Amino acid sequence: MNKKHLGFAINLVAIAVFIPGIFLSMFSLNMEMGVNLSGTSLSSELVSKDLSIIGTVKELWQQERWLVAFLIFAFSVLVPIIKTSLVSFVYFCKNQQLAKSTIKFVATIGKWSMADVFVVAVFLAVLSTNHADTAEQHQISFFGMKMAFELSTQTLSNVGEGFYYFVAYCLLSLIGTHFVFAGVNGVIREQITAE
Repeated sequence: MNKKHLGFAINLVAIAVFIPGIFLSMFSLNMEMGVNLSGTSLSSELVSKDLSIIGTVKELWQQERWLVAFLIFAFSVLVPIIKTSLVSFVYFCKNQQLAKSTIKFVATIGKWSMADVFVVAVFLAVLSTNHADTAEQHQISFFGMKMAFELSTQTLSNVGEGFYYFVAYCLLSLIGTHFVFAGVNGVIREQITAE
């Protein structure tokens, strides 16, 4: 199997893992606040979310944070789809000059498609808050009585299935694109030396 065919096959697998990667939960975030007053504990869940890329874009759009929603959608969904489509086009393209021009264009937008890796890095940064606990001692005084209480928060975050699919997409897409381009460039070099 030559590099071009291998690269195309890897890109097909990349597309297959991309779809669940953007729809399944990237991570879950739970935040809880508790108050301990004279041995009595009260707790309340402040945040409980499962966040996928598409779900995050939708939520940001509904909150009228259009720029952030657009940027996440553009770099995590649109650019990868365009890049993968163009790599597939190069695979089937018979016109070597057009294939070479498309390769140059994909190489240019490939720099922008690294933003999808940045999105994964942002999610990892959020996950670094995993099991962050804070506890503060406070004292209130009223009518000459003093009462001590403890206020605590707990943040838990876990990686979801979508995270692994998306990371797999990023890696497979890079490898597949490399092989397709290497295969096409090899064909172009062979044609030049034959002439």
